[in-house]
Amino acid sequence: MALNEEVVIELLGTVAFTISGAFSAMQKRLDVFGVLVIGFVTAIGGGTLRDVLIGYTPVTWMRNINDALIILGTGLIAIFFKKYIKNFKTTLFLFDALGLGLFTIVGMQKGLDAGLNPVVCIMLGTITGCFGGVLRDVLLNNIPMIFRRKEIYATACIIGGIFYLGSMQFLDANIARLVAIVCICGVRILAVVYAWKLPVR
Repeated sequence: MALNEEVVIELLGTVAFTISGAFSAMQKRLDVFGVLVIGFVTAIGGGTLRDVLIGYTPVTWMRNINDALIILGTGLIAIFFKKYIKNFKTTLFLFDALGLGLFTIVGMQKGLDAGLNPVVCIMLGTITGCFGGVLRDVLLNNIPMIFRRKEIYATACIIGGIFYLGSMQFLDANIARLVAIVCICGVRILAVVYAWKLPVR
């Protein structure tokens, strides 16, 4: 993955998860500071854990002040447009699904760049995609979506990650990446629309 492409995908993921976190916080009627904090944690949570696990420290957002500025600006924009959003739940869901797809692929690519086993790369991608949302939900006193039976969340990351690794063998890297992101977002959205659930014992 070329550096500029990786930066664009990570930027889009950061924006998507910041908006997801900000709208979650606004649903809980937090003040402006609380909204910005939740947006920040949602955006950097997964990437921070990923970087720590692979020994990439200081972590990404500490190396570049622009990341924090982008999160701050995105959070403020989300607050400003709050009154124009008619359905918080749908907006939150769509941005969360987008961030999930984007960050999963970013996390996987970081693992591949580090020469890690493909299975570990899928795990890193899943952590990168999911952990920010886990922190967001815990801080807002919600059961994290990754642990809810009715939510296909981490499973979407795993499916997309497997597809990404497989498709890289016969598709152009850019196309494989794009299709994998669409796959993750699509699985997540379809799971909610059609009420797909994981089996329980």
